[in-house]
Parts: sequence; C-alpha cells; structure tokens
Amino acid sequence: MKYSRDVAIVAFAQTAHRRSTAEVSEVEMLIPVLQDVLGRVGLTAGEIDFTCSGSSDYLAGRAFSFTMALDGVGAWPPISESHVEMDGAWALYEAWVKLLTGEAETALVYCYGKSSPGEVRDVLTRQLDPYYVAPLWPDSVSLAALQAQALIDAGATDERALAGIAARSRTAAAGNPHAQIRGSARPDQLLTGDYLVRPLRKHDVPPVGDGAAAVILAAGETARKLCARPAWIRGMDHRMEAHGLGVRDLTDSPSTRLAAERAGAFERPVDTAELHAPFTSQEVVLRTALRLDDGVSVNPSGGALAANPVMVAGLIRLGEAAARIHRGESDRALAHATSGPCLQQNLIAVLEGDAGRADAGDGGTPRPKALVENKEGQ
Repeated sequence: MKYSRDVAIVAFAQTAHRRSTAEVSEVEMLIPVLQDVLGRVGLTAGEIDFTCSGSSDYLAGRAFSFTMALDGVGAWPPISESHVEMDGAWALYEAWVKLLTGEAETALVYCYGKSSPGEVRDVLTRQLDPYYVAPLWPDSVSLAALQAQALIDAGATDERALAGIAARSRTAAAGNPHAQIRGSARPDQLLTGDYLVRPLRKHDVPPVGDGAAAVILAAGETARKLCARPAWIRGMDHRMEAHGLGVRDLTDSPSTRLAAERAGAFERPVDTAELHAPFTSQEVVLRTALRLDDGVSVNPSGGALAANPVMVAGLIRLGEAAARIHRGESDRALAHATSGPCLQQNLIAVLEGDAGRADAGDGGTPRPKALVENKEGQ
C-alpha cells in the first residue's frame, strides 16, 4: 500500500524491566526513558509536534492516571497530546496516522505499566464480557491454558515444543540488558517445573513486572535528518476477534492474518519478527497466522516471555524491531502487538530500512544525520 508520505521510527528507549519498582512512581519511572529517547535525536519535548501515550487506569488503580504522566513530559507551554487506554503500540498507530495526514512532522509516543502493586491476573479479567464471563473471574493464565490445550488437542504443538520456545526466548534475552528473565536453559530442565494451570508451567507464562518505553516518529526528510538509518513504517493495521471466547477458534488468529495482509507483510519476506506472545502457546498461533518459516529470526530480544510490562510490551516489540533496523541487523522486520485474552486484538507493523544505509551509532543508537555528516567530513 502506498501512503501519502513516509513515516519512520527514528528512536527507541525503554527501562530495565523489573519485578517491582515500588521505590518510584510511574512519573519517576518514565522520566529517564523520555530523556533517553529525546536525547537520541537531539530534540527537546517542546520541539515535538504531537505526543501520544498508552496506559491503563485499571492497572494504575485510579481514574485519569495518564494525566499525572504528563508531568514527566512537560506539558507547559500547552502541547498537542492524546492518550489511548491500550498498549502503547496503539498510541503509536494514532501518532502514525497524525503524521500521515501532514498535521505533524514529529511525534513522541510513550507508555508505562506497573503490574507489581496488584494481582495482574485478576486485573486483566476486567477485559472480559462484563455480563457472562467476567463474573466467573477466569484469570488470564487460565484462559491461556485453554488455548494451549486446544492447540495440543489439535496436534499443533506439545509441552516439549512449548518448552523449546521458552528456552529459545531466554537464551535470546541473554544479550538484552533490559530483559527481566534471561539466561540459557534446556527444554528438559524447564519441563521439571510444576504446572501453574495445566498444560502451562511457569516458563510458559510471562513474568510480572514494571516498565516503560518510548519511541519517536518522524516524517520524510525530517526522519533522515534525525536518524542515520530510519525504520520506515511500510504498513500498519490492527484487527480484533469476537469478544465472546466461545465463538472463536482459539487455535487460529484470523485478525492477525488480516492485519498482516493489510499491512503488506506477505508482499515480501521479512528477516525479523518481534511477536507479542506472552504465552509460549501464542507464538505457535502467531507463527502460523503470519506464515513465518525457520529462516525468520523470531523475538531476538527474548520477547514478552523475557519481559512483559502490561501496556508496554507491544510498543517494545515495535521498538525492538526498529532498533535492529537502526543497527543494520535487519532490512525488513515485522512487529506484532496484542491486547485482550487469547490474542483477541492484534496489530501488525512492517518496518524497512533504506537499502545500503546501515550506518548506526555506537551501541545501536541512531546518530543524528548532522553528526554522521560531520564525522564523514573529517
């Protein structure tokens, strides 16, 4: 699909995700991330045309909690700002549309979530149908276990294969300083653990933790001035399944497949896929829906099994995919975000780098174009 203008992710930053950050507020957790992402492109908050955030009042435990986070952004003088009660990936979608219309040249997208103060398995129950399902309090792990068992019964996977996914994710996360769980593990070692909800063991479910992330979007030549190798958004779309779990085939994800088709993911092969699969069984569903073969590097960051801050993990998938393009480690990447039980809502973005431009800053930090030109002129 051809859009009216080119828009790219030019910078990405995130916290070191931890089991608990009780010593800091959401604002205090967010400020270093915002300073980091703005510093990567040499901009101040006042130079950003549009700001969009993602978070959850249910998770925060208070209404309009996102207004407090604006203290970390610096909303004076007044800024052009919006908020979505969703994962930050959907905030990025809104900002992307804003830039496509020409109403802005740059956008700051950020999100945050603290799951440690409460029982996130119970909090997520409030996503369910309020009349027939939520009163039964089926928690998120129990619902994921139903999906996993359906996949096993259909012959699509087994417990050893799921343990293999967990082991691969932990090994990949060993090189990710932001991951909450990392290190090598063998599937047979993981299979000795106790069940949480059969057939899911501890390694099959995401860690509970706190974190924040932010990206900066820019359009056209502005993106090229701010970043040596922008991660151009070639397509993005999001779709959702029926709200009722009983009317869905939990072994398939038609919404993911349709979003990928509309985003142009099937037009050419991708070399990297960052999938928001909080449960090992969900990676099985997503790989099939997205037609990913063994030649694709799936979740080289470790994915949501390594760190899954609620309301943040989806945006991290887009940020991690973009960062690989910034560093020249990927030419065409797919990023996926999900929300709701059993992959109910799904977003797909396709990112590409400029051909032949793999010059990135030390440590994967994109250098502003002015700095690149200055260095090359020495």
